Amino acid sequence: MKDLSPAHGCCVLVVDDDPSLAATLKEMLTRDGYAVEVAHSAAEALEIHAANPRIGLALVDLILPGAGGLALTDELRRRDSEIVVVIMTGYGTIETAVEAIKRGAEDYITKPFDYATVRKKVGRLLEMIELRERVAQLETRLERHPCFENIVSVSPAMERLLDRGRLAAAADAPVLILGETGTGKEMMARAIHDASPRARKPFVALNCGALPRELVESELFGFRRGAFTGAIADTPGLFAAASGGTIFLDEIGEMPKDVQVKLLRVLQEGEVRPVGGAKSVHVDVRVLAATNRALQELRGNLLREDLYFRIATIVLQIPPLRSRPEDILVLAQHFAVRVSRRYGRQVNLTRPALETLVGYSFPGNVRELENLIESVTAVSADDPQNISDKDLKPLLQEEAARNTFESAPVSMEQMERQTIERALRLSEGNRTKAASMLGISRDTLYRKMRQYQV
Repeated sequence: MKDLSPAHGCCVLVVDDDPSLAATLKEMLTRDGYAVEVAHSAAEALEIHAANPRIGLALVDLILPGAGGLALTDELRRRDSEIVVVIMTGYGTIETAVEAIKRGAEDYITKPFDYATVRKKVGRLLEMIELRERVAQLETRLERHPCFENIVSVSPAMERLLDRGRLAAAADAPVLILGETGTGKEMMARAIHDASPRARKPFVALNCGALPRELVESELFGFRRGAFTGAIADTPGLFAAASGGTIFLDEIGEMPKDVQVKLLRVLQEGEVRPVGGAKSVHVDVRVLAATNRALQELRGNLLREDLYFRIATIVLQIPPLRSRPEDILVLAQHFAVRVSRRYGRQVNLTRPALETLVGYSFPGNVRELENLIESVTAVSADDPQNISDKDLKPLLQEEAARNTFESAPVSMEQMERQTIERALRLSEGNRTKAASMLGISRDTLYRKMRQYQV
């Protein structure tokens, strides 16, 4: 991975044998705040690229003296698989430009230039490069730091939630985690455990809705020999297995009411009584619980009220993915990196693919997004594989896609503007802090503020 961190920025390489046109492009892009290098031949371009590790985007003329634009594209991609190449071409050679895209170019622009289109396209591609770098930074952070850093997010809503989660980790009180299916409730529970003083002790999870009702009690509290048919030996339950650590009760709203009474005793007295046992056994276990049900439904119908108040000492609500589009962008890139490693080949998301994902409502949340990227990758053998909107749309749930695109269409530009305005409000106008929230450099934030007149 090249050093494209926000502190250094990304440089654009313009390759064209027309000095006047190359100078015009450089002047325009420099005014927009980009660092620009210019080459007039393929050989000169390769020399500049070898000397400047900051180059992340190359605008390459299709017709060049010596080695042409296609050969230069091949060599640039061979030397640096992450460089983004855009072919510049006249109208008569568009078919060849399409061939260049098949060989690794990201896009093409036609001559004579519509400079407004060029500026917009370059800006979008550089944002994509920066997003990829942001994902790489997150991947590095995941390798170096456990706990809450394993939860990939850049949205202010998730950052506030993670701050609350860190406080909850130190408190040792019961925690109730709310969120739709697929939002990552168990991941949040594991992060709380891993950041707590109990981190060196076991983390034991049980989905209360996955067991037959008659087995939940014996699974949690254990049983004595002869307590029921098949109980041929004393068996400790999950509370005993989690001694000193944490037990996570997923879908706690599905727990039978008679078992809830016994769970309340564990929370109040720190004791469990195995099925068929005459004596209670002391346990030192922290209880974390989760549900995809609404809080009012849980309190008023599914849980005993006394248990609810015990279990909901601290409540954490994970927002659905559709309410935090910034995280859709970052998570999509994160999963693309993950499947690249798993399948041993490069997987990239095109700009139209990212726009499609941001415009989708994701009823299955993060889990659906992860499965979506994996599914598209699994049915292809291309290396590199460029996932497009056409690859994704057949796999989207039609109703969710239609509802989102028809009732609440939001462009990428609108989303970026709203995100910047929200970050500035949350940071009380502190632009450095706002840039940190958004996961971009301060220079990029300033450029975006000028672009959107924020």
